Amino acid sequence: MHSLALLLLLYAGSAWAFPAAPADTKEEDMEIVQKYLENYYDLKNDGEQIERQRSTSPVAEKLKQMQKFFGLKVTGKPDAETLRIMKQPRCGVPDVASYSLSPETLGWKHTNLTYRIENYTPDLPRADVDRAIQKAFELWSGVTPLTFTKVLQDPADIILSFVWGDHRDNSPFDGPDGTLAHAFGPGPRLGGDVHFDEEETWTNNFKNYNLYHVAAHELGHSLGLYHSTDIGALMYPHYVFTGDVQLSQDDINGIQALYGPSKNPSQPTGPQTPEPCDNKITFDAITTIRGEIMFFKDQFYMRRSDYFPEVELNFISVFWPSLPSRLEAAYEVTHRDEIRFFKGNKYWAAQGQQMLYGYPRDIYIFGFPRTVKNIDAAVSDEETGKTYFFAADKYWRYDEYKQSMDRGYPKMIQDDFPGIGGKVDAVFSKRGFFYFFHGTRQYKFDPKTKRILGLQKTNSWFNCRKN
Repeated sequence: MHSLALLLLLYAGSAWAFPAAPADTKEEDMEIVQKYLENYYDLKNDGEQIERQRSTSPVAEKLKQMQKFFGLKVTGKPDAETLRIMKQPRCGVPDVASYSLSPETLGWKHTNLTYRIENYTPDLPRADVDRAIQKAFELWSGVTPLTFTKVLQDPADIILSFVWGDHRDNSPFDGPDGTLAHAFGPGPRLGGDVHFDEEETWTNNFKNYNLYHVAAHELGHSLGLYHSTDIGALMYPHYVFTGDVQLSQDDINGIQALYGPSKNPSQPTGPQTPEPCDNKITFDAITTIRGEIMFFKDQFYMRRSDYFPEVELNFISVFWPSLPSRLEAAYEVTHRDEIRFFKGNKYWAAQGQQMLYGYPRDIYIFGFPRTVKNIDAAVSDEETGKTYFFAADKYWRYDEYKQSMDRGYPKMIQDDFPGIGGKVDAVFSKRGFFYFFHGTRQYKFDPKTKRILGLQKTNSWFNCRKN
Protein backbone atom coordinates (compact mmCIF):
# COMPACT_ATOMS: atom_id res chain seq x y z
CA MET A 1 0.00 0.00 0.00
CA HIS A 2 1.10 3.56 -0.56
CA SER A 3 1.38 6.45 1.85
CA LEU A 4 -1.42 8.66 3.03
CA ALA A 5 0.81 11.70 3.31
CA LEU A 6 4.45 12.49 3.93
CA LEU A 7 3.20 15.25 6.20
CA LEU A 8 2.83 12.86 9.13
CA LEU A 9 6.53 12.60 9.85
CA LEU A 10 6.91 16.34 9.62
CA TYR A 11 4.52 16.89 12.49
CA ALA A 12 6.15 16.56 15.90
CA GLY A 13 3.47 16.38 18.53
CA SER A 14 1.58 13.97 20.73
CA ALA A 15 -1.74 14.51 18.94
CA TRP A 16 -1.90 12.78 15.59
CA ALA A 17 -4.47 13.33 12.89
CA PHE A 18 -4.68 12.77 9.18
CA PRO A 19 -5.52 15.85 7.14
CA ALA A 20 -9.18 15.85 6.28
CA ALA A 21 -10.02 15.64 2.61
CA PRO A 22 -11.95 18.63 1.33
CA ALA A 23 -15.66 18.07 0.82
CA ASP A 24 -15.44 19.31 -2.76
CA THR A 25 -12.34 18.68 -4.81
CA LYS A 26 -10.94 21.87 -6.27
CA GLU A 27 -11.69 22.59 -9.89
CA GLU A 28 -7.99 22.43 -10.79
CA ASP A 29 -7.78 18.99 -9.20
CA MET A 30 -10.75 17.82 -11.23
CA GLU A 31 -8.90 18.89 -14.36
CA ILE A 32 -5.91 16.82 -13.21
CA VAL A 33 -8.17 13.79 -12.70
CA GLN A 34 -9.76 14.21 -16.13
CA LYS A 35 -6.43 14.58 -17.92
CA TYR A 36 -4.75 11.76 -16.01
CA LEU A 37 -7.50 9.27 -16.82
CA GLU A 38 -7.55 10.35 -20.46
CA ASN A 39 -3.78 9.98 -20.79
CA TYR A 40 -3.20 6.76 -18.86
CA TYR A 41 -6.55 4.93 -18.58
CA ASP A 42 -8.17 5.52 -21.98
CA LEU A 43 -10.98 7.73 -20.65
CA LYS A 44 -12.93 9.14 -23.58
CA ASN A 45 -13.52 12.88 -23.31
CA ASP A 46 -17.18 13.54 -24.03
CA GLY A 47 -17.02 17.11 -22.77
CA GLU A 48 -19.08 16.35 -19.65
CA GLN A 49 -17.99 18.03 -16.41
CA ILE A 50 -16.34 15.41 -14.22
CA GLU A 51 -18.11 16.72 -11.09
CA ARG A 52 -21.50 15.94 -12.57
CA GLN A 53 -20.75 12.32 -13.31
CA ARG A 54 -22.45 9.57 -11.30
CA SER A 55 -20.66 6.97 -9.19
CA THR A 56 -21.28 4.45 -11.98
CA SER A 57 -20.01 6.79 -14.70
CA PRO A 58 -17.03 6.04 -16.97
CA VAL A 59 -14.94 8.41 -14.85
CA ALA A 60 -15.71 6.48 -11.67
CA GLU A 61 -14.94 3.17 -13.36
CA LYS A 62 -11.60 4.48 -14.65
CA LEU A 63 -10.80 5.87 -11.20
CA LYS A 64 -11.43 2.43 -9.71
CA GLN A 65 -9.13 0.91 -12.31
CA MET A 66 -6.39 3.40 -11.48
CA GLN A 67 -6.84 2.95 -7.71
CA LYS A 68 -6.62 -0.82 -8.04
CA PHE A 69 -3.43 -0.51 -10.13
CA PHE A 70 -1.68 1.56 -7.45
CA GLY A 71 -2.96 -0.47 -4.52
CA LEU A 72 -5.19 2.33 -3.22
CA LYS A 73 -8.57 1.98 -1.58
CA VAL A 74 -10.95 1.43 -4.49
CA THR A 75 -13.69 4.07 -4.15
CA GLY A 76 -14.15 5.49 -7.64
CA LYS A 77 -13.76 8.93 -6.06
CA PRO A 78 -10.84 11.38 -6.42
CA ASP A 79 -9.80 11.34 -2.76
CA ALA A 80 -6.64 12.97 -1.38
CA GLU A 81 -4.42 9.91 -1.81
CA THR A 82 -5.57 9.34 -5.39
CA LEU A 83 -4.79 12.96 -6.22
CA ARG A 84 -1.37 12.68 -4.57
CA ILE A 85 -0.49 9.75 -6.82
CA MET A 86 -1.78 11.58 -9.90
CA LYS A 87 0.44 14.58 -9.21
CA GLN A 88 3.69 12.58 -9.11
CA PRO A 89 6.13 12.73 -12.06
CA ARG A 90 5.83 9.67 -14.24
CA CYS A 91 6.27 7.92 -17.56
CA GLY A 92 3.93 8.97 -20.36
CA VAL A 93 3.06 5.42 -21.44
CA PRO A 94 -0.50 4.47 -20.37
CA ASP A 95 -1.07 1.96 -17.58
CA VAL A 96 -3.83 0.18 -19.49
CA ALA A 97 -2.02 -2.54 -21.41
CA SER A 98 -4.57 -2.94 -24.20
CA TYR A 99 -4.38 0.80 -24.76
CA SER A 100 -0.61 1.19 -24.54
CA LEU A 101 0.63 -1.73 -26.61
CA SER A 102 -0.99 -4.31 -28.85
CA PRO A 103 -0.29 -8.02 -28.28
CA GLU A 104 1.13 -8.31 -31.80
CA THR A 105 4.01 -5.93 -31.00
CA LEU A 106 5.15 -7.35 -27.68
CA GLY A 107 8.68 -8.17 -28.79
CA TRP A 108 11.25 -7.64 -31.51
CA LYS A 109 11.62 -10.45 -34.04
CA HIS A 110 15.42 -10.15 -34.02
CA THR A 111 17.81 -9.97 -31.08
CA ASN A 112 20.64 -7.85 -32.52
CA LEU A 113 19.15 -4.38 -32.17
CA THR A 114 20.61 -1.02 -33.14
CA TYR A 115 20.01 2.40 -31.61
CA ARG A 116 20.76 6.01 -32.49
CA ILE A 117 20.77 9.14 -30.32
CA GLU A 118 19.14 11.73 -32.54
CA ASN A 119 20.04 14.79 -30.47
CA TYR A 120 21.41 15.75 -27.06
CA THR A 121 20.11 17.68 -24.07
CA PRO A 122 22.13 20.78 -23.07
CA ASP A 123 21.67 19.75 -19.41
CA LEU A 124 24.52 17.22 -19.59
CA PRO A 125 27.79 16.76 -21.48
CA ARG A 126 27.35 14.56 -24.55
CA ALA A 127 29.63 11.92 -23.03
CA ASP A 128 27.36 11.69 -19.96
CA VAL A 129 24.29 11.21 -22.16
CA ASP A 130 26.07 8.50 -24.18
CA ARG A 131 27.12 6.75 -20.99
CA ALA A 132 23.63 6.89 -19.43
CA ILE A 133 21.99 5.47 -22.55
CA GLN A 134 24.62 2.75 -22.94
CA LYS A 135 24.23 1.70 -19.30
CA ALA A 136 20.45 1.61 -19.70
CA PHE A 137 20.78 -0.80 -22.64
CA GLU A 138 23.31 -2.92 -20.75
CA LEU A 139 20.82 -3.33 -17.92
CA TRP A 140 18.46 -5.19 -20.28
CA SER A 141 21.11 -7.03 -22.31
CA GLY A 142 22.51 -8.44 -19.08
CA VAL A 143 19.38 -10.54 -18.46
CA THR A 144 18.41 -11.45 -22.05
CA PRO A 145 20.01 -12.68 -25.30
CA LEU A 146 19.55 -9.17 -26.75
CA THR A 147 22.48 -7.08 -27.98
CA PHE A 148 22.43 -3.34 -28.67
CA THR A 149 24.77 -1.53 -31.05
CA LYS A 150 24.97 2.25 -31.35
CA VAL A 151 24.86 3.62 -34.91
CA LEU A 152 25.35 7.19 -36.08
CA GLN A 153 22.80 7.20 -38.89
CA ASP A 154 19.65 5.41 -39.99
CA PRO A 155 18.46 2.76 -40.20
CA ALA A 156 18.21 2.13 -36.44
CA ASP A 157 15.68 0.05 -34.55
CA ILE A 158 15.46 2.44 -31.61
CA ILE A 159 15.88 6.22 -31.93
CA LEU A 160 16.24 8.32 -28.77
CA SER A 161 15.60 12.06 -28.87
CA PHE A 162 15.01 15.08 -26.64
CA VAL A 163 11.87 16.98 -27.68
CA TRP A 164 9.33 19.32 -26.12
CA GLY A 165 5.64 20.14 -26.26
CA ASP A 166 3.74 18.82 -29.25
CA HIS A 167 6.37 16.88 -31.18
CA ARG A 168 3.91 15.32 -33.66
CA ASP A 169 3.48 11.82 -32.27
CA ASN A 170 -0.02 12.37 -30.76
CA SER A 171 1.52 12.40 -27.26
CA PRO A 172 2.51 16.02 -26.47
CA PHE A 173 4.58 16.72 -23.38
CA ASP A 174 3.18 18.90 -20.60
CA GLY A 175 6.17 21.02 -19.57
CA PRO A 176 8.32 20.65 -16.44
CA ASP A 177 7.46 17.73 -14.13
CA GLY A 178 4.37 15.65 -14.89
CA THR A 179 5.20 13.41 -17.86
CA LEU A 180 8.97 12.93 -18.13
CA ALA A 181 9.31 10.72 -21.20
CA HIS A 182 7.54 8.08 -23.25
CA ALA A 183 8.42 5.23 -25.58
CA PHE A 184 6.77 3.12 -28.26
CA GLY A 185 6.59 -0.66 -28.35
CA PRO A 186 8.54 -2.76 -30.87
CA GLY A 187 7.64 -2.20 -34.51
CA PRO A 188 8.29 -0.14 -37.64
CA ARG A 189 8.50 3.67 -37.95
CA LEU A 190 8.04 5.05 -34.39
CA GLY A 191 8.25 1.56 -32.93
CA GLY A 192 10.86 1.34 -30.18
CA ASP A 193 11.60 5.07 -30.18
CA VAL A 194 12.11 6.98 -26.93
CA HIS A 195 11.25 10.65 -26.41
CA PHE A 196 12.55 12.63 -23.42
CA ASP A 197 10.86 15.90 -22.46
CA GLU A 198 13.49 18.60 -22.96
CA GLU A 199 11.64 20.89 -20.56
CA GLU A 200 12.77 18.64 -17.71
CA THR A 201 16.17 19.09 -16.09
CA TRP A 202 18.23 15.96 -16.82
CA THR A 203 21.00 14.93 -14.41
CA ASN A 204 23.49 12.16 -13.72
CA ASN A 205 22.86 12.16 -9.95
CA PHE A 206 20.00 12.02 -7.44
CA LYS A 207 18.56 15.38 -8.47
CA ASN A 208 15.56 15.58 -10.80
CA TYR A 209 15.63 13.85 -13.17
CA ASN A 210 18.22 11.09 -13.48
CA LEU A 211 18.61 10.30 -17.19
CA TYR A 212 19.96 6.78 -16.67
CA HIS A 213 16.95 5.82 -14.52
CA VAL A 214 14.36 7.25 -16.93
CA ALA A 215 16.10 5.83 -20.01
CA ALA A 216 16.27 2.34 -18.48
CA HIS A 217 12.53 2.47 -17.73
CA GLU A 218 11.59 3.70 -21.19
CA LEU A 219 13.73 1.07 -22.90
CA GLY A 220 11.63 -1.53 -21.12
CA HIS A 221 8.71 -0.21 -23.18
CA SER A 222 10.88 -0.14 -26.31
CA LEU A 223 11.43 -3.85 -25.79
CA GLY A 224 7.74 -4.61 -25.23
CA LEU A 225 7.05 -4.40 -21.50
CA TYR A 226 3.97 -2.86 -19.91
CA HIS A 227 3.94 -0.95 -16.63
CA SER A 228 4.21 -3.00 -13.45
CA THR A 229 2.08 -2.64 -10.31
CA ASP A 230 5.16 -3.64 -8.25
CA ILE A 231 6.49 -0.47 -6.63
CA GLY A 232 9.95 -2.01 -6.50
CA ALA A 233 10.07 -2.70 -10.24
CA LEU A 234 11.90 -0.45 -12.69
CA MET A 235 8.75 -0.65 -14.82
CA TYR A 236 6.59 0.96 -12.12
CA PRO A 237 5.09 4.03 -13.86
CA HIS A 238 6.10 6.72 -11.34
CA TYR A 239 9.59 8.19 -11.02
CA VAL A 240 11.17 6.98 -7.79
CA PHE A 241 14.97 7.30 -7.87
CA THR A 242 16.68 5.42 -5.05
CA GLY A 243 20.22 6.03 -6.25
CA ASP A 244 20.61 2.45 -7.46
CA VAL A 245 19.15 1.67 -10.89
CA GLN A 246 18.50 -2.05 -11.10
CA LEU A 247 16.05 -4.58 -12.48
CA SER A 248 13.80 -6.25 -9.93
CA GLN A 249 12.89 -9.90 -10.25
CA ASP A 250 9.54 -8.73 -11.59
CA ASP A 251 11.33 -6.86 -14.43
CA ILE A 252 13.54 -9.84 -15.18
CA ASN A 253 10.60 -12.25 -15.27
CA GLY A 254 8.76 -9.94 -17.67
CA ILE A 255 11.58 -9.39 -20.16
CA GLN A 256 12.62 -13.05 -20.13
CA ALA A 257 9.04 -14.07 -20.90
CA LEU A 258 9.49 -12.16 -24.18
CA TYR A 259 13.07 -13.03 -25.14
CA GLY A 260 14.21 -15.92 -22.99
CA PRO A 261 17.00 -16.06 -20.42
CA SER A 262 20.48 -14.62 -20.66
CA LYS A 263 23.18 -16.65 -22.39
CA ASN A 264 25.36 -16.29 -19.29
CA PRO A 265 26.00 -19.62 -17.53
CA SER A 266 24.97 -18.02 -14.22
CA GLN A 267 21.49 -16.55 -14.53
CA PRO A 268 21.14 -13.07 -12.99
CA THR A 269 18.47 -12.43 -10.38
CA GLY A 270 16.97 -9.23 -9.01
CA PRO A 271 15.59 -8.03 -5.68
CA GLN A 272 11.99 -8.81 -4.80
CA THR A 273 9.65 -6.30 -3.22
CA PRO A 274 8.72 -7.45 0.29
CA GLU A 275 5.13 -8.51 0.90
CA PRO A 276 4.01 -7.41 4.37
CA CYS A 277 1.61 -10.35 4.73
CA ASP A 278 4.20 -12.97 3.83
CA ASN A 279 4.37 -15.22 6.91
CA LYS A 280 8.08 -15.75 6.31
CA ILE A 281 9.01 -12.07 6.16
CA THR A 282 12.00 -10.90 8.21
CA PHE A 283 13.16 -7.35 8.94
CA ASP A 284 16.51 -5.56 8.85
CA ALA A 285 15.54 -2.96 11.47
CA ILE A 286 12.48 -1.54 13.23
CA THR A 287 11.86 1.70 15.12
CA THR A 288 9.05 3.85 16.40
CA ILE A 289 8.78 7.35 14.93
CA ARG A 290 6.43 9.84 16.54
CA GLY A 291 3.88 7.22 17.50
CA GLU A 292 4.15 5.12 14.36
CA ILE A 293 6.22 1.99 13.69
CA MET A 294 8.62 1.73 10.75
CA PHE A 295 9.80 -1.69 9.60
CA PHE A 296 12.82 -1.71 7.25
CA LYS A 297 13.56 -4.36 4.64
CA ASP A 298 16.18 -4.00 1.89
CA GLN A 299 15.46 -0.60 0.24
CA PHE A 300 11.90 -0.39 1.56
CA TYR A 301 10.03 0.64 4.67
CA MET A 302 6.67 -0.60 5.89
CA ARG A 303 4.82 1.89 8.07
CA ARG A 304 2.23 0.93 10.66
CA SER A 305 -0.03 3.61 12.14
CA ASP A 306 -2.86 3.40 14.65
CA TYR A 307 -4.70 5.93 12.51
CA PHE A 308 -4.69 3.95 9.28
CA PRO A 309 -5.40 0.20 9.22
CA GLU A 310 -3.42 -0.66 6.09
CA VAL A 311 0.36 -0.97 6.09
CA GLU A 312 2.20 1.46 3.81
CA LEU A 313 5.04 0.13 1.66
CA ASN A 314 7.48 2.47 -0.06
CA PHE A 315 11.14 3.25 -0.65
CA ILE A 316 13.27 4.44 2.27
CA SER A 317 14.55 7.17 -0.05
CA VAL A 318 11.06 8.72 -0.21
CA PHE A 319 11.64 10.01 3.34
CA TRP A 320 15.42 9.91 3.66
CA PRO A 321 17.21 10.09 0.26
CA SER A 322 20.69 9.94 1.79
CA LEU A 323 20.13 6.76 3.82
CA PRO A 324 21.59 3.49 2.51
CA SER A 325 19.44 0.43 1.88
CA ARG A 326 19.62 -2.69 4.06
CA LEU A 327 19.85 -0.82 7.34
CA GLU A 328 20.97 -2.95 10.28
CA ALA A 329 19.45 -1.11 13.26
CA ALA A 330 17.35 1.93 14.11
CA TYR A 331 15.89 3.52 17.22
CA GLU A 332 14.09 6.65 18.41
CA VAL A 333 15.30 9.03 21.11
CA THR A 334 11.94 10.51 22.07
CA HIS A 335 13.11 13.41 24.24
CA ARG A 336 15.33 14.62 21.38
CA ASP A 337 12.74 13.87 18.67
CA GLU A 338 15.51 12.02 16.88
CA ILE A 339 15.80 8.78 14.93
CA ARG A 340 19.16 7.07 14.50
CA PHE A 341 19.93 4.61 11.73
CA PHE A 342 22.86 2.16 11.68
CA LYS A 343 24.75 0.28 8.99
CA GLY A 344 28.23 -1.13 9.41
CA ASN A 345 30.29 1.10 11.66
CA LYS A 346 28.35 4.26 10.68
CA TYR A 347 25.15 5.87 11.87
CA TRP A 348 22.84 8.66 10.63
CA ALA A 349 20.37 10.87 12.50
CA ALA A 350 17.12 12.55 11.47
CA GLN A 351 14.27 14.55 12.92
CA GLY A 352 11.15 13.50 11.08
CA GLN A 353 12.01 13.66 7.39
CA GLN A 354 14.96 16.04 7.91
CA MET A 355 18.40 14.43 7.97
CA LEU A 356 20.68 16.11 10.52
CA TYR A 357 23.92 17.78 9.48
CA GLY A 358 27.29 16.14 9.99
CA TYR A 359 26.37 12.50 9.38
CA PRO A 360 27.21 9.70 8.97
CA ARG A 361 29.38 9.35 12.05
CA ASP A 362 31.33 6.44 13.54
CA ILE A 363 29.45 4.23 16.00
CA TYR A 364 32.54 4.34 18.24
CA ILE A 365 31.38 7.75 19.45
CA PHE A 366 28.98 5.80 21.69
CA GLY A 367 31.89 3.99 23.34
CA PHE A 368 31.96 0.66 21.51
CA PRO A 369 35.29 -1.15 21.26
CA ARG A 370 36.83 -1.38 17.79
CA THR A 371 36.05 -5.09 17.73
CA VAL A 372 32.38 -4.18 17.14
CA LYS A 373 31.94 -3.80 13.38
CA ASN A 374 28.17 -3.31 13.28
CA ILE A 375 25.04 -3.18 15.41
CA ASP A 376 22.33 -5.82 14.92
CA ALA A 377 19.52 -3.99 16.73
CA ALA A 378 18.85 -1.08 19.10
CA VAL A 379 16.03 0.18 21.27
CA SER A 380 15.67 3.08 23.70
CA ASP A 381 13.61 2.95 26.90
CA GLU A 382 11.74 6.25 27.03
CA GLU A 383 11.12 5.96 30.79
CA THR A 384 14.76 5.44 31.83
CA GLY A 385 16.61 7.13 28.95
CA LYS A 386 18.66 3.97 28.48
CA THR A 387 19.40 2.63 25.00
CA TYR A 388 20.19 -1.06 24.48
CA PHE A 389 22.51 -2.01 21.62
CA PHE A 390 22.64 -5.65 20.48
CA ALA A 391 25.61 -7.07 18.56
CA ALA A 392 26.08 -10.80 18.04
CA ASP A 393 25.34 -12.50 21.40
CA LYS A 394 26.10 -9.44 23.54
CA TYR A 395 24.42 -6.15 24.43
CA TRP A 396 25.52 -2.73 25.66
CA ARG A 397 23.54 -0.11 27.60
CA TYR A 398 23.95 3.58 26.79
CA ASP A 399 22.72 6.55 28.85
CA GLU A 400 21.13 9.12 26.50
CA TYR A 401 21.19 11.88 29.11
CA LYS A 402 24.83 11.40 30.15
CA GLN A 403 25.75 10.49 26.57
CA SER A 404 28.02 7.71 27.74
CA MET A 405 28.06 3.92 27.91
CA ASP A 406 27.11 2.44 31.29
CA ARG A 407 29.83 0.56 33.15
CA GLY A 408 29.89 -3.22 33.27
CA TYR A 409 28.95 -3.80 29.64
CA PRO A 410 28.80 -5.72 27.40
CA LYS A 411 26.73 -8.51 28.91
CA MET A 412 25.33 -11.67 27.39
CA ILE A 413 21.89 -11.28 25.81
CA GLN A 414 20.66 -14.63 27.13
CA ASP A 415 21.46 -13.66 30.73
CA ASP A 416 19.30 -10.51 30.91
CA PHE A 417 16.78 -11.26 28.16
CA PRO A 418 16.07 -14.95 28.78
CA GLY A 419 14.13 -16.85 26.15
CA ILE A 420 14.65 -14.59 23.12
CA GLY A 421 17.74 -16.44 21.90
CA GLY A 422 21.33 -15.42 21.49
CA LYS A 423 20.90 -12.98 18.61
CA VAL A 424 18.49 -10.15 17.76
CA ASP A 425 17.52 -9.08 14.22
CA ALA A 426 15.42 -6.05 15.25
CA VAL A 427 13.70 -4.61 18.32
CA PHE A 428 11.44 -1.70 19.24
CA SER A 429 9.64 -0.45 22.33
CA LYS A 430 5.95 0.32 22.68
CA ARG A 431 3.88 0.98 25.82
CA GLY A 432 6.70 -0.15 28.09
CA PHE A 433 7.32 -3.49 26.38
CA PHE A 434 10.15 -4.58 24.12
CA TYR A 435 9.34 -6.47 20.93
CA PHE A 436 12.26 -8.63 19.81
CA PHE A 437 12.50 -10.10 16.31
CA HIS A 438 14.57 -13.07 15.26
CA GLY A 439 13.89 -14.81 11.96
CA THR A 440 10.14 -15.14 11.55
CA ARG A 441 9.45 -14.96 15.28
CA GLN A 442 8.53 -11.99 17.46
CA TYR A 443 8.80 -11.96 21.26
CA LYS A 444 6.87 -9.56 23.50
CA PHE A 445 9.16 -8.96 26.46
CA ASP A 446 8.62 -7.17 29.78
CA PRO A 447 11.95 -5.51 30.69
CA LYS A 448 10.85 -5.03 34.33
CA THR A 449 10.06 -8.68 35.09
CA LYS A 450 12.43 -10.04 32.42
CA ARG A 451 9.75 -12.36 31.13
CA ILE A 452 8.40 -13.23 27.68
CA LEU A 453 4.71 -12.37 27.54
CA GLY A 454 3.89 -13.57 24.05
CA LEU A 455 5.19 -15.15 20.85
CA GLN A 456 3.90 -14.13 17.41
CA LYS A 457 4.79 -13.97 13.71
CA THR A 458 6.91 -11.01 12.61
CA ASN A 459 4.07 -9.46 10.59
CA SER A 460 1.45 -9.53 13.36
CA TRP A 461 1.32 -5.70 13.28
CA PHE A 462 0.03 -5.56 9.70
CA ASN A 463 -3.61 -6.63 10.11
CA CYS A 464 -3.12 -9.49 7.67
CA ARG A 465 -5.93 -11.92 7.09
CA LYS A 466 -5.09 -15.27 8.58
CA ASN A 467 -4.66 -18.07 6.07
